[in-house]
Amino acid sequence: MTANPTTGVPTATTLFGMPLDAVTMDEAVARCRDALERREPMTVGVVNAAKIVRLRKDTALRESLLECDILLADGQAVVWAGNLLGCPLPERVAGIDLFTSLLATADAEHRSVYLLGAEQSVLDALVDVLTTKYPGLRIAGAHHGYFDESEEEAIARAIRESRADMLFLGMPSPRKENFLRRWEDVLDVPIRHGVGGSFDVLAGITKRAPERWQRAGMEWAYRLLQEPRRMWRRYLTTNTAFLILLARERFRTTPPYPRPEKLPTPRKHHG
Repeated sequence: MTANPTTGVPTATTLFGMPLDAVTMDEAVARCRDALERREPMTVGVVNAAKIVRLRKDTALRESLLECDILLADGQAVVWAGNLLGCPLPERVAGIDLFTSLLATADAEHRSVYLLGAEQSVLDALVDVLTTKYPGLRIAGAHHGYFDESEEEAIARAIRESRADMLFLGMPSPRKENFLRRWEDVLDVPIRHGVGGSFDVLAGITKRAPERWQRAGMEWAYRLLQEPRRMWRRYLTTNTAFLILLARERFRTTPPYPRPEKLPTPRKHHG
């Protein structure tokens, strides 16, 4: 665990073997703004209970998260687990809340953003919402999320050529994390943040849980009520697996995962 040398407050901790940044939302935004000012890469990673479970077996997802420049507790269950295990986290820093905070920063500072992900209709609706709500930001580019691996390089280079200040990926895990890891040397965008289903929420396609549900750590239950047939099995297995991991962690702490070696940038092969 590392601490702020001035205040002595911990700024990073290891939980379930992962190096989490013990920061508030304001501190996370400040780090992103500093990266913007320096135009240095800042890959944002977030973990919730589902990712904690999945990364135990999904090496690609785990290594992608380990390479993030800042790794945040997106789920309230992760914050509670940290407190229970003696690895306190100051608050939940939800990916969607960081997303909207960064959009507000882009609006105030006239920054540009690139949107990657979701269906084309959702993406079009999102662009309309953002240009209305945040007139000061500029949409540097947008591309739907239904593309093949063979198209990734062209998309990554288009993002680079856009000279965007921020890249937001509205794609599921581990696809967004793996895309960022694979093309990090090509993108040349200071802020890279995978926001999952947040495109659908901001576009008005799906509803986010009310704040009281969020504070209670019950966003998953709210989503389950909206899509019971599709989500019940996933949440049952994931939540059960997370509770088992938490119980094990009380008696045997997972050692820190080693930081992976840097991936070479994929190259096209011409026959």
